[in-house]
Amino acid sequence: MKKRPLLMIPGPIEFDPEVLHACGAPTVSHVSAEFIDTFGRCLERMRTVWGAPNGQPILLAGSGTLAMDTAGANLIEPGDRALVLSTGVFGDRYADLLSRYGAQVMVVGAPLGETIDFSEVDTVLKNGCFKLMTATHVDTSTGVRIDAERFGELARAHGVLSILDGVCSVAGEPIRQDAWGIDVVLTASQKAIGVPPGLALLVVSEAALAAFESRQSATTNYYADWGQWIPIMHAYEERRPSYFGTPAVNLVAALDVGLEQILTEGLRQREDRHRRIGSACRAALTALGLEVVPTSEDHAANTLSAPRCPPGIRCANLLTAVREAGVTFAGGLHPEIRTSSFRIGHMGSVRETDVLTAVAALETGLLACKAPVQPGVGVAAAQRVLTAGS
Repeated sequence: MKKRPLLMIPGPIEFDPEVLHACGAPTVSHVSAEFIDTFGRCLERMRTVWGAPNGQPILLAGSGTLAMDTAGANLIEPGDRALVLSTGVFGDRYADLLSRYGAQVMVVGAPLGETIDFSEVDTVLKNGCFKLMTATHVDTSTGVRIDAERFGELARAHGVLSILDGVCSVAGEPIRQDAWGIDVVLTASQKAIGVPPGLALLVVSEAALAAFESRQSATTNYYADWGQWIPIMHAYEERRPSYFGTPAVNLVAALDVGLEQILTEGLRQREDRHRRIGSACRAALTALGLEVVPTSEDHAANTLSAPRCPPGIRCANLLTAVREAGVTFAGGLHPEIRTSSFRIGHMGSVRETDVLTAVAALETGLLACKAPVQPGVGVAAAQRVLTAGS
């Protein structure tokens, strides 16, 4: 019997027992044949999950922020112009990050809860000379999803390198990196990939590698330098020992299992599961009278939901009551709605029963906070979505 609340936050998530078992196995040498084979297999599987058969996978010990950092550090030189598309905190963070490397940054933002207007982006690209463009596929602070295919299309049309922050989307939302022409797609292990925190993962296109190799100055971030890491990736994929920095051996073993599970389930099936679970969660929220931050279902993420608290109820009190009912949600993150919203993660190994449990706990929490809700309506709404067509 589980002795802790069900973890329904936007990462870290609930992890599959087989993944945890691999993570807890005895540690092997990072230059052993066994580990090199595991690492090389992870790189090969990343290409498949990303939809990037021609891409260069890079697997580092670190967080999603490191994945963002290494893309910026290697593709930006002082004076380069960068266009950042922002739908929340993490888009704004990328603007700050790129400016640290000397980029001249322009931000195209969206009003809170809205997605990016790509006609505006098209106009900006026509009138400016940018080296690269970044976007957050799903911004964890708002639950807003952008059109990643359109993002890649515009970048290609204007000859601009593209970086997609897929920390809260890879292996949950559809991504076809090569087909959509996106140069860098990055993520972290603890989200929809389904592995404990500690791995920064990205796949880099041939065009982005060519831009890196034509740099006029050295990468100023020593640890994140692709020049140090790409030879390691090549060696491990060729099943040869190599060394720059010690990899997170146990996490890589867990990643191997996690990626195998993703591919066994099937990417389309996994994407469909996330879509159904996301729709079910939002249907429950609507039935309970809770608004969500995204202004349209068309751009609401499938990996998390971002509800607003009911009027007159403090989010902190509601989250405490939900936790007492057996489920943990995350508090608000975006500065404008930090105290008036919360976030529900539903990605990775999360199943239909987990969402129903989370909704039931939310109903219990709302009732404990004296919200005028009818018990069972949220669970019923979610169940209708989950059983439709079955």
